[in-house]
Order: sequence, then structure tokens, then C-alpha cells
Amino acid sequence: MRPDTPAENVDHNAEAARLERTAGLYPEDAEHLLLQAAAHHELSGDRPRATTLYDSLLSASTPLDNPHLVRALKAANLWEYGHEAEARAIIDGVRAAAPRDPAAWVIVAESLETHDELEAAQDTFTQGARLLLTDVAEPPYATHPLLFGRHRVRRMLGAPHDEWDALADTLHTAPVSLDELHDPKRVWSLGSDNPAELQAEIARLQSELTTAREALSRPFPVAVLHWPEDELEELTTAYPSLSEEYPSHADHLATIEASLRELSTSGTPNLGIVTGTVPSYEAFAASEASSPADVALLPQYATTLAARGLAVTWPPERGAVCWCGSGRAYEGCHGS
Repeated sequence: MRPDTPAENVDHNAEAARLERTAGLYPEDAEHLLLQAAAHHELSGDRPRATTLYDSLLSASTPLDNPHLVRALKAANLWEYGHEAEARAIIDGVRAAAPRDPAAWVIVAESLETHDELEAAQDTFTQGARLLLTDVAEPPYATHPLLFGRHRVRRMLGAPHDEWDALADTLHTAPVSLDELHDPKRVWSLGSDNPAELQAEIARLQSELTTAREALSRPFPVAVLHWPEDELEELTTAYPSLSEEYPSHADHLATIEASLRELSTSGTPNLGIVTGTVPSYEAFAASEASSPADVALLPQYATTLAARGLAVTWPPERGAVCWCGSGRAYEGCHGS
């Protein structure tokens, strides 16, 4: 699907089928591609087929990058076509697992909100915020929807502003304030016969659309290529000329962290890391009619991995494991 294709012109069934075929060709990207395919099935109204894709991901022998996100999406989908009890059980499981991914929290909280479980939605948003944002100096971009969703639900409940609501207000950059956007009376104005009220609501909706488009159009991360130790050894053995680029694995890891810190200091936003594999790199080189030994191909490979949604945000969130794969917390590893 082209990014400039109007939503009403999309054949969701055809797009889902294309993504499923692509997932079969690129199994290393299957999680990302099948989640997109499931979304198209949901949009087409074929929610059972979407559930089948979520189940296939969860039952696969290959570990998922984000199993909690898949479970959250499955729960939200199930509830939409009558499987409330199963959806609630999955939501309880996601909350109990306390995932570090804000998207999983947002999805289950919004599912509760959609079905008028406002108190439960507020509790879920708050639980996620408390886990991910306590003692965090600057909320990562990915956590903003968590704060905005919490603000919205509390506005609907008539709860007074607290510190996190105030933080959401400061993060919101659209001309219309969050208090206005989240005013429960807004929905009533859509049925008004007063042209002034309708025009005001149209302006608010345009502001929301602008914010949503800005979020969707955020550029791919400036991605730095990371090779695990065994992959780097295989790479330099097969292509000895790359040893000049990668004299040792320890130097490689140190260079990644130093490069990202330098980019961050210079003000470059949205930084990320992509992890390469030799088979994937060789396939990319073949698609470019180039040799894997060509050092100029490496940054192109990193950009392609990022464009396929495989970049991991740098720096990791507080308490998260280091990007290098050591298993240690980032603060006690390359973040020290």
C-alpha cells in the first residue's frame, strides 16, 4: 500500500494477502508483516482471520520480538466481535506481565475505554505510566500516547489534573489544548444545528488529524548497523576485506555507542539500531546487484532494515536490557 493512497481506495483483503505472501518470503520479518496483514483483515471486517494470524504468531516456534503487543492486539480484536471473556482474560494477562512496551499498554487500555470500562482504562493507563515513566527525566516519544490516553480517560471521568496530566499538557504541541480535545461535550457538538459549533469542532478535528499525520510521517530512525558476535565473525570470515571496517567485535560495539551519542549530542532525533544477519545481508547485496564485500553497501543495508520496521529505539528505556545483547541492563553496560 502506497503511503499516499486514500484509505477508502485500499483493497484491504488484497493488501493483507500481499503482506502474508511477503512474510513467507522473508520469515525474519514475519512478525512485523503479519501484524500489518492482521490490521488490514480487521479493517476489511474479517476479524476471525485477523485472530488466526495473531494465533499463528503466538504459536510459532521462533520467539517474538514483542509477544505482549501481539496479545494486546488479539484481545482488542476479539472483543470487537463478541469474545469479551477471552479478551478480558488476555488483557489481565498483559497487565500482569508488566511489559516494557508502551504500545501494549495503550492498546489494552483503549480497548477497555472503547467498551466504556473507563475506570479500568484509567487504572491500566496509570499502571503503564507508573512502570515506564517513574524517575524518567524525559518521556520517550513512544510513551506519549500512554499519557495522552490517560489524560483523555480522566477528563471523561471528571478527575482533577495530576502531575502526569500536566506532563501530557506540556508534551502536546497542537494548537488546541488537550482539555479541549478530550472534552466529552465535543461529541455532542457534532450533532448540533449551530454552524459556529460545527465549525469549531471541524477545527479541532483538523488539529487532531494534523497531529496524527505528524506522528505517522516521523522519519525512519537514523539507524546504526549492529552485528552480533557470531554474525560478525561469519561476515568477516566470508568477506575478509570488511575486517578493516570491523577490526573486532568489542570495537564494533564501542563504535556504535559512540556514534549514537555523537548524533544525539548534535541534536539528531529518532535514533535507532538495526541488527544484521549474514544471510539477510547477502540477499540484500544480491538484490542490489552488488558484492557483500562492498563497504559502501553497509549503510544502505541498515537503512533498508529500518524501513522494514526493524529498528530498535536508542537509547533503551530505563531498566531495559542493553542493545548489544549482553543481557545486562543498559545503564550497567554500554550506557554506563
